[in-house]
Amino acid sequence: MAWKEIGAKELTNNAFTMIGSDWMLVTAEADGKANTMTASWGGMGVMWGKDVAFVVLRPQRYTKEFVDATDRLSLTFFDASHRKTLSYLGSVSGRDEDKLKRSGLTLAHDGAVPYFEEANTVLLCRKLYAQEFQPGCFLDPALIQQWYPDQDFHTLYIVEVEKVLVAE
Repeated sequence: MAWKEIGAKELTNNAFTMIGSDWMLVTAEADGKANTMTASWGGMGVMWGKDVAFVVLRPQRYTKEFVDATDRLSLTFFDASHRKTLSYLGSVSGRDEDKLKRSGLTLAHDGAVPYFEEANTVLLCRKLYAQEFQPGCFLDPALIQQWYPDQDFHTLYIVEVEKVLVAE
């Protein structure tokens, strides 16, 4: 795949569609092993004068262990032809099987940051901030009832978008 590097402000796709409808893979590598998961919650914007994205990971997700063990990760976005693969990668744990191998996707690296060759957009990111959601901080308690009945609150990660690659 041929890639073109662009600035974050040159992204033309809608972040609401990219994350909420098309989904993304959150991928990190630690100790020579990569893991990924599908995510449909997050966002993009500007924080602390930097182009950032934010993602949230539940404590039981295996990928969270990889994200916590490194300072960089990727967010990759795909066209609709990969929807079945993204669904698989979001429903199976890398603890239980080699889901990267079974997915058929090709793992690539930009420096130490893993991403997938089949993506159409890649955000290469550096972690800036991480904090677990706290029950006392929810202003709408119905959100806890709806999304956290087991009290398994997400950890919020704010990541700097260091590089954006788009497929040519």
